[in-house]
Amino acid sequence: MKILVLNGPNLNMLGLREPGIYGSQTYDDLVAFVQQSAQALGMQVDIRQSNHEGELVTCIQQARGTADAIVINPAAYTHTSVAILDALLAVNLPAVEVHLSDVHSREDFRRMSYCARACQHVIAGQGFDGYRTAMAWLKKNRPE
Repeated sequence: MKILVLNGPNLNMLGLREPGIYGSQTYDDLVAFVQQSAQALGMQVDIRQSNHEGELVTCIQQARGTADAIVINPAAYTHTSVAILDALLAVNLPAVEVHLSDVHSREDFRRMSYCARACQHVIAGQGFDGYRTAMAWLKKNRPE
């Protein structure tokens, strides 16, 4: 199973950005964790990060025909991007939305997700483990 793992804006700043919320591990640590988790699950991953909405849309579109599913942490675009929602709907791949923090217990504006409307599952507040949970969920719920 091939998974596109897509990370949105400011995730490249992990370890520096609000460590009280996001922890002290870096983006490189996250990439290593996702790679190790995928290997343990018998999956292949293509991990990408962008601070640009259009680039994230392009990555989603390119997943059609090259990936079996998407794990996406749209970060701040979760709450604002109809373009990412539309791209997820257009490619029609199974998708799981992931957030490091528990967005549902934070500010009100973080509780609304456009992207979740195109995702089969949402995982929030598990830190890095949320990515492993998402990949395991996709593997378990893979259409035959």
